[in-house]
This record gives sequence, structure tokens and C-alpha cells, in this order.
Amino acid sequence: MRKRILLFLIFFIIVFLVIFSLMNGAVKTSLKDITDVFFNGSANTPDYIRTIIMDIRLPRIIMALLVGMMLASTGTVVQTVYQNPLADPYIIGISASATFGAVLAFILKVPDLMYGVFAFVSCVITSFLIFRLSNAGKKLNTATLLIVGIAVSSFLGAFTSFAMYMIGEDSFKIIMWTMGYLGGATWSKILFMIIPMVFSITVFLYFRNDLDLLMSGEEEAHSMGVNVSRLKKSMLVITALVVAFSVAFSGMIGFVGLIVPHTVRLLFGCSNKKLIPLSTITGGLFLLACDTISRLVLAPMEIPIGIITSFFGAPFFLYLAFNKKGGMNR
Repeated sequence: MRKRILLFLIFFIIVFLVIFSLMNGAVKTSLKDITDVFFNGSANTPDYIRTIIMDIRLPRIIMALLVGMMLASTGTVVQTVYQNPLADPYIIGISASATFGAVLAFILKVPDLMYGVFAFVSCVITSFLIFRLSNAGKKLNTATLLIVGIAVSSFLGAFTSFAMYMIGEDSFKIIMWTMGYLGGATWSKILFMIIPMVFSITVFLYFRNDLDLLMSGEEEAHSMGVNVSRLKKSMLVITALVVAFSVAFSGMIGFVGLIVPHTVRLLFGCSNKKLIPLSTITGGLFLLACDTISRLVLAPMEIPIGIITSFFGAPFFLYLAFNKKGGMNR
């Protein structure tokens, strides 16, 4: 009963935040404006109000929900694979490769829409490079994967920092990218985001029982017929691609994949049958709330959303690091 109440509360807060975000910003809109736009054909609504609601705020809201859902679901799987509640998708070097792609796009002076494409391609190439290097011995080793990921991240991070230094004042777009930004959301980007999100959630849920067995230990999972090495590699490859997609269109937004899965695990248990979908929904709620704060707390000026998530995430990370009860099998 308590879980149903919490689930209902999550959906209620999401609906409330969607309406609240549509109404508030640099230009205020009323609930009547929103209902007119959605249900009355916007005949009595000024064009600029309709543009604000349908072309600026609504795409941004949906983008926040999608990115939060993707980061939280991948965080859930990564924590299961690594058997560590401190694990986060960004530890395998994806954020650094996305920024590298954005810097490369800026240097080549391509259109803004291509920034996401360059970042995505860079993430894909880097992801396969990391997995190839870490799997050189024909067996995926978690420690080796971490070491390779950190090494690749450091190398790409050094290149990115040098490029930003050489670009000088014109590197503002890249700086915004590194701090996370959802203001560039469009309907076309949303369509691109839906495909990997649906695909990844479907695959994660398909392997939910194998992931549950993995939480009991690799030997136990292997004795139950799970190909542990293949499972880890498949999950981490899909995770890398999904995180790359989210970073490509929203910049580096940290801690979502850390905070949300662990919190949901404490509330609803460790079974991935419940944990994956609930973390996905809660991740959308968390990032939408953070984006609402980033837009409104210093309006009309915006705070990069990565700063807001870090504000919540850093203390949470320290809590988990020093809390001896922060295990995976609670």
C-alpha cells in the first residue's frame, strides 16, 4: 500500500511540475492559456503565447523527462553490473567523449544541430574503443574497464581543455555544454531521444532476471546459466550508447544515475523488475524538478542544470561513501 501511494505521489508531482513549468518563466502564462492551446485550438491565444508553450517550454519539459529517465535507468544497470551503489554511467568515459565531439564540432564550425551528432558519434567510437581495450584478454574485467575509461577520459579531457583555451572567448557554447543545458530542446531532438530510450528500457527489462542473479554474485549467476561476461558487456555497451545520446543533446548532467537508483532501491527494494521502471520514472521527475529550479530561481537568468544536480548529488555521494549500510542488497 505504501509503495502504491509513493508511486501515485510521483505521478502527481510530475503532472504538477509540468503545469507549473508551462506557466512560469520570463513570460508568465495562465492555466487558461495552457488549456486554450491544448484543447481549444488556441484560437483566442496570442501567437507568442502559443510559441512559448508549444515550441519552447513543452519541448524542454519533455527533454528533461527523457534525459532524466535515460540517465536513471542506465545508472540502475551500471550499479548492478559493478555491484556498487557508488557507480555512475559517467565513470566509463562517456561525458568526456561527448564534450570532445562538441569541441570538434565547434572547431569545424558546423551548424548547432550538428553538435549533438558529433558528440554522439564521438561517444560511440570511444565506447567501442574502451570495451575493446578492456576486453583484450577475451574476458571483460571491471577493474580494467574502469582504468581504461579513466585513461581515455583524461586524454580527451586534456584535449578539450586545450581546445577551449585556444578558442578563447568564443568557447562559451562548449562551457555551457560541460555544465548541462536543456534550453536547446526541439521536437526533432525529442524524436531522436525517444528511440534509444525505448530500446534501452526494453532490453534492460528483458534481462531483468539475469541482472537480479548477477546481484547474488558472478559465481552464483554463472551456476544459474547466465553468461556473466556477455551480460556485462551487453549492458555496458547499451548504457554507453544511451548516456552518449543524452549527453549529446543536453550536455554533461551528473549524479542523476547515482541519486535516483539508490533512492528508489531504498524505497522499493532491489528487484530489477520494479527497480528499472520505477527508477526511470523517478529520474524524469528528478531532472524536471532540477530544470525547473535552474530556470526560475534566478529568473530571467538561468543556472546550468548540471550545477543544480551537483548541488544535490555531491552531498548524496558523500553520504553513500561514508554510510556502511549503502549496499546493493538491502
